[in-house]
Amino acid sequence: MSKGHSDQVSLVKTALAGAIAMAAAMGFGRFSFTPILPSMMTGLGLSSADAGLIAAGNFAGYLAGAVLGAYGWAAGRERLVALGALLTTALALAAMGLSESVVAFVIIRFVAGLASAFAMIFTSSIVLGHAAARGSDHVQSAHFGGVGMGIATSSLMVMLIGWLSTEEANSFRTDWFTGAALSFLAFLIVWRLLPAAPARAGEAHSEPPLTWRKPLALVTLSYGLFGFGYVITATFIVAMARLGQAGQTIEFLTWFLTGCTAAVSIFVWRPVMLRVGLAGVYVAGLLVEAAGVLATVLLPFPYAPLIGGASLGATFIMITAYGLRIGRTLSPQSPRRALAFMTAAFGVGQIAGPLVAGWLAETTGSFTGPTVLAALALVACALLVVPVYRRIG
Repeated sequence: MSKGHSDQVSLVKTALAGAIAMAAAMGFGRFSFTPILPSMMTGLGLSSADAGLIAAGNFAGYLAGAVLGAYGWAAGRERLVALGALLTTALALAAMGLSESVVAFVIIRFVAGLASAFAMIFTSSIVLGHAAARGSDHVQSAHFGGVGMGIATSSLMVMLIGWLSTEEANSFRTDWFTGAALSFLAFLIVWRLLPAAPARAGEAHSEPPLTWRKPLALVTLSYGLFGFGYVITATFIVAMARLGQAGQTIEFLTWFLTGCTAAVSIFVWRPVMLRVGLAGVYVAGLLVEAAGVLATVLLPFPYAPLIGGASLGATFIMITAYGLRIGRTLSPQSPRRALAFMTAAFGVGQIAGPLVAGWLAETTGSFTGPTVLAALALVACALLVVPVYRRIG
């Protein structure tokens, strides 16, 4: 076997390991809560405020993991930390099926959020490092497409369990246990396929402090508000379909379409980015997502959740990825610091979103208010970038 062919096979294995890791850590570890939530609310009598609090616990854990992951303590141990995080994800999913109290759910989801952040950060550093070393442009799309693959698979899992379950009130426990088993299987596969981090050309240099010029400040604020806007729909869209009595098939298709469109979103939006630039594709994605969010309350069933889910999946991963690229572009001397601040802003938005939406839904008896608020937040994200549009490119 030639060296070139061997390198190609190795890179395919690395990309596959990354996609499976992202499917487990993000698709299951973070986002399977969305299709499982309606059964939890029915079976345990959870309120919308309870659901928002549990979701916020997960995003708080993710924020903590993102901040901790920015330091250099894992240098040389990236593979070990990534695998440990995947194993912790599986254990946390199983623990959700054994618990009943809101406090326990919040703690477990915090741990799951922490693990998903570590898995994302350190798996990505390995996979994207090998891709950069070999000059591959396609590995990033496959790697982050794993998130959508996990979302779609978790939706399919919940639907099948719902069809087979004889006790709907307790089907959420089977959902969590099955998700844990699939995540453990993913851990075993990634353990076999994931290589060690590529050798560094030299020690990482110390970056200077960020210079907070207007473009970077506005983009960071926009990115944080995006975290608030997208997560409201990402958390409650299946619960909204359940409240609208859309039926089990529509509930399944809503989150399944979200996953399928998310899996290909970066690949599909890349030609748009090449044509209109980073700022253009970022703004376009926000406006498309805002329209999709509004569709979930303005259109009749069954179209509302289906179009809303497809629009959400088609945009949120792309906006996340290109938003961070904008941050790096605006701070070429301190890219890691810029990413850390933007991730922190995004994390704060994600924590606030479910809390505010859950409280509003509990107060008004409807998710219409929180959804309109989410759409307005996404439009505001786009408007914040307009004053510095030319500076971003």
